[in-house]
Amino acid sequence: MRLSTRGRYGMRVLLELALNYGKGPISVKEISKNQGLSKGYVEHIIVALQKAGIVKTIRGKEGGCSLAREPAKISVAEALNVLEGPLSPVECIEDIRLCRRVKVCAVRDVWLGLKTTIENFLRSITLADLVKIHREKIGSEQALMYYI
Repeated sequence: MRLSTRGRYGMRVLLELALNYGKGPISVKEISKNQGLSKGYVEHIIVALQKAGIVKTIRGKEGGCSLAREPAKISVAEALNVLEGPLSPVECIEDIRLCRRVKVCAVRDVWLGLKTTIENFLRSITLADLVKIHREKIGSEQALMYYI
């Protein structure tokens, strides 16, 4: 199972919004610059996240984007479900009508277990957790810098 560019970039957009949570709205241009993403792609992602109620936008000179809820209340699973759709490794998990062998297929149980494990893991991580991990990584990277 692979995440699409939309899912990967969408999580970077959400990390940027979480890093700036409580500081007021941040512009799409600034998100694009900070994350090295195209402005158009960020706008596309923001629209989807706004429709889902994860992001709010404010128009005007002082406008921009911000999280609609605090980072600790938004899980990676919720975000990826918006950006990617269901996180099933195979289609028959979401729609049993796609497989005539669903009642006798032992392998389907493996795929169902995999989906459950992935969802539980992603539900256990919030945007606040990502901010903490990010700051730890940045801190450890700066600690390794040598100045002459």
